[in-house]
Amino acid sequence: MAYSIDLSGRVAFITGASGGLGAQFARTLSQAGAAVVLASRRVEKLKDLRAEIEGAGGDAHVVELDVTDVDSIKAAVARAETEVGSIDILINNSGVSTTQRLVDVTEADYDYVLDTNTKGAFFVAQEVGKRMLARAKGAAPGTFTGGRIVNIASMAGLKVLPQIGIYCMSKAAVVHMTKAMAVEWGKFGINVNAICPGYIDTEINHHHWQTEQGQKLINMLPRKRVGQPQDLDTVLVMLCSNESHFINGAVIAADDGFGT
Repeated sequence: MAYSIDLSGRVAFITGASGGLGAQFARTLSQAGAAVVLASRRVEKLKDLRAEIEGAGGDAHVVELDVTDVDSIKAAVARAETEVGSIDILINNSGVSTTQRLVDVTEADYDYVLDTNTKGAFFVAQEVGKRMLARAKGAAPGTFTGGRIVNIASMAGLKVLPQIGIYCMSKAAVVHMTKAMAVEWGKFGINVNAICPGYIDTEINHHHWQTEQGQKLINMLPRKRVGQPQDLDTVLVMLCSNESHFINGAVIAADDGFGT
């Protein structure tokens, strides 16, 4: 007997959807039946992705979002709910990094990473969470079916890696943020979980894996390979499904064993 997960009738809001993992997450949730709201600063990239998803028969919408600006977060979430409907699923994916030793980190470097990865992730989840809570309590219109928030952390939030200490700190905060939200919001049927990806080949880092340094890193990995964005599809869809109602506060490593 085949087993399938159907997200038809759900609205999924994906941050950082203009490329990399975010774009793949949007494609995957659309293929599972969800209407997807693509959110990012790079609106033209979002429009290209929307056209791709619609060409495949999906339902996609574009909103401009700067996660470092709380007013932008509120406006983007409000627009999404006005144009598409109540947000059932949040994929909290926006993230940035810098590479340097801790003694070389400037205040600008620190703010750049933490403002997006930690502060931005928190206020996106808070804004969506407020609306999910209001529906759960019957204080806002909409049929409450149980919210799903998936925070995209990193195996760097579980294992300190050289040269990206600030990034590791920011993602470790996302791990604890996930657990705090799960405890506080779980009683209202809102499940908050985190995925901690390992090294994934995306357009941002693709060239790196061809370099001598990149090849050295690959050879240090347990199975001497990097992942592909679609390698996260199964865990993503599972955490977004109604069937995941007993999974709350989970922090799932998807790193091919690197953090073991």
